[in-house]
This record gives sequence, structure tokens and C-alpha cells, in this order.
Amino acid sequence: MSHLSNALAGVTLAAFCAVPALAEFQLGDRYTDNDGDLIADIPADAADQIDPSTLIFAYTPVEDPAVYADVWSEFLDHLSEVTGKDVQFFPVQSNAAQIEAMRAGRLHVAGFNTGSNPLAVACAGFRPFAMMAANDGSFGYEMEIITYPDSGITKIEDIKGGQMAFTSETSNSGFKAPSAILKAEFEMEAGRDFEPVFSGKHDNSILGVANKDYPAAAIANSVRHRMIQRDVVAEDQFEVLYTSQTFPTTGYGVAHNLTPELQDKVKEAFFSFEWEGTKLAEEYNRSDEEQFIEISFKDRWSVIRTIDEANGVSYNCQ
Repeated sequence: MSHLSNALAGVTLAAFCAVPALAEFQLGDRYTDNDGDLIADIPADAADQIDPSTLIFAYTPVEDPAVYADVWSEFLDHLSEVTGKDVQFFPVQSNAAQIEAMRAGRLHVAGFNTGSNPLAVACAGFRPFAMMAANDGSFGYEMEIITYPDSGITKIEDIKGGQMAFTSETSNSGFKAPSAILKAEFEMEAGRDFEPVFSGKHDNSILGVANKDYPAAAIANSVRHRMIQRDVVAEDQFEVLYTSQTFPTTGYGVAHNLTPELQDKVKEAFFSFEWEGTKLAEEYNRSDEEQFIEISFKDRWSVIRTIDEANGVSYNCQ
């Protein structure tokens, strides 16, 4: 795996983010979208398609990679069985590194977090097709702004003049959504009304509030719930100041240039996986996620693209 590690070295988020807002969502110049579904088409020329002997899988870098390598192990065995390929888990350390790996052709199957999905689709040719859901088909999580008891913060406006933790610029609940909500609903902006700090991951922000390192933080409540279930933190270490509408969760999909046959096999693996009794079920049942369901990026991520537009976000995919 040293080839992938080398490819990710030195990658920064600034390589992808640009500032002028786009009138509508657009793919990077290297991709086409002839069917209008807002995701990259599979290359028509077979010479431009790839059929790797080993599939590289990466889960969004939201929590401890070592924990999730084990959590996903049984699913990756199933993916290997269905596709006939060797499968390796790669624990990427940042959203930018994950996007660059797929853009460079060294990542084939992945779960990209809610906020980085549009960036991965536009700039890395990511084709999302699945999301976790409850058995009744319901899905999603909420962004929370949290503090700790006796912090002196009892309402959002009390954050003014202090510090607030975000995760990373590509995170929906960790940055994009709270930035838009704070501006629209409370007329508060980072840098003007409070000092923003970036923890890198949701669990870092949650632990930071629990340990009173951060007076307030914006996080995904699904991550907080799982950490409470694992006894990493306790419910009484937090007070919730704000809860958003429900957002889609991590989107799972493939690199656009895998052969159509291989893409179909990967999809088959997701939708045929038997959750009961697995480590995946043990982990994600904590947030009422019990199956993979089929999704449309065009439909399910429309609210996220709207948040990006409200924040003046567009993508430099050169």
C-alpha cells in the first residue's frame, strides 16, 4: 500500500476549494454527464475503463480508522467474494486525501461523507449509489451544535466572542450546514462573531467538548450517539444547543472508470450483504442503520448542494 500512501502525501483541502459560487452543479472537465443524473458517465471507450485485480476501499475519515478497519472487515470479505477481487481497506486521514486518491485512480470503492460527496462527484468522478438506512427505509442524521454543562453557554448567541469548533471545510454537519444556519438564523459569522477552530474529525470535536477543550462545536449527532453507545463519552457530558433538519448520511459508490461489469458486481455486494450478526450491524445499529438502500445523488444531495451555494462554495477541479 505504499504507492497509495505516497499519492496522498502532501494533499491539502486548498487544492480543491475555490470561491465563486456556481449557478448550478457542474462536473470537472475530465468527466461527462450525458444522461443528466449529475454524476460522471462510465467512459464509452473500453480502453478508458479499468478492471483492477485489487479493489481499494476507503471509509470516510470521521472516526478512529483502526476501529473501522475491523468494523468493515466482514463486508469487505463479502465484496471480495462477489467481485472475485482482492479487497484492501485503506484508512485515509482526511477528506482531501480520500478525494485525491480516487481522482488519481488509486481508490475504487468508497464511502464519502455527506458534505464531501458533491466535491468527490465533481472532482474525482465518484458515482454514489447507496446509503445506510433503518429497516423501514428511513435514514439520515442531524447537525447539532453542542456545549458542555456549566459552560456558560445556554443559547447559540452565547457563543459570540468565544471559540467554536468545526471539523473540516468539506464536512456538511461539521462546517457547511452550521455556517449557513448561523448566518441565516442568528446573523453570526466565523471570524467576526466568534473564533473558528478546526478539529479535523467529528470524534475530535465531540471529545473536545466532553473534555472542555472547546466551549462549543458543530457535529453529526449520529457520530455522538455511536460514541455514547461505545462508552467513549457519556450523554451527560453534553448539552445540545441546536438541532438541524435531517440530512443524508455517508454515500457509498465507485470510481467512474471501473468497468460496467465490475460496477454492477460492487453494487450487488452492497445490496446482498447480510447484516445480521456482523460487526457492521453492531456498530451502525447504534444509529438505527441496518441496511444499504439505493440512492440518487441528484435527488438526495440537493439540500447539500443548496447549502454549498448558500456558502458560496464551488469546485476547482483542474
